[in-house]
Amino acid sequence: MKIYTKTGDTGKTSLFGGTRVPKYHLRIEAYGTVDELNSYIGLIRDQKIDKHTKEILLKIQNELFTLGSMLATPPEKEILKSGKERLNINKVSEESVVLLENEIDKMNESLPSMTHFILPGGHTTVSFCHIARCICRRAERIATQLSDESSINPQILVYLNRLSDYLFVLARKLTVDNQAQEIPWIPEKIK
Repeated sequence: MKIYTKTGDTGKTSLFGGTRVPKYHLRIEAYGTVDELNSYIGLIRDQKIDKHTKEILLKIQNELFTLGSMLATPPEKEILKSGKERLNINKVSEESVVLLENEIDKMNESLPSMTHFILPGGHTTVSFCHIARCICRRAERIATQLSDESSINPQILVYLNRLSDYLFVLARKLTVDNQAQEIPWIPEKIK
């Protein structure tokens, strides 16, 4: 597989199905942000964390590649002339969301109750989780904007919303695992 094709040298790229668009196109921004998120999740997975979490993060990374492929396929190119789906892979589904919810619930069982917002930080791995959470929220905002302008699978928005929740709870779990301290945000009152 050749890495450079020179087809993007003029600031355009191809969506799945061949449609050429500018590299600043909202669809490119959406799946590019998902790719950025995927890279940060890889960074979290490279940290000293438990085996189960690494396995879940690897599953999430695979789901994000699928989600990016879904975003890269414009609605008019989803079905081939033969009537078959162009993107012939399992899509991000309700089952994908349920996995995240189950993982959130398991982690929450052993975490202290929250009484305040929490300032990001406390440990490098925890900070990586918060960065990934913020990128996930940005991906969700961009995908939401794209869904207002074009058709996208609604499970994309559900998955990104739940993934940001998962990353927040994972940050809390890793705070405990690394014996770090959560710092509550306590706003100063006007004097």
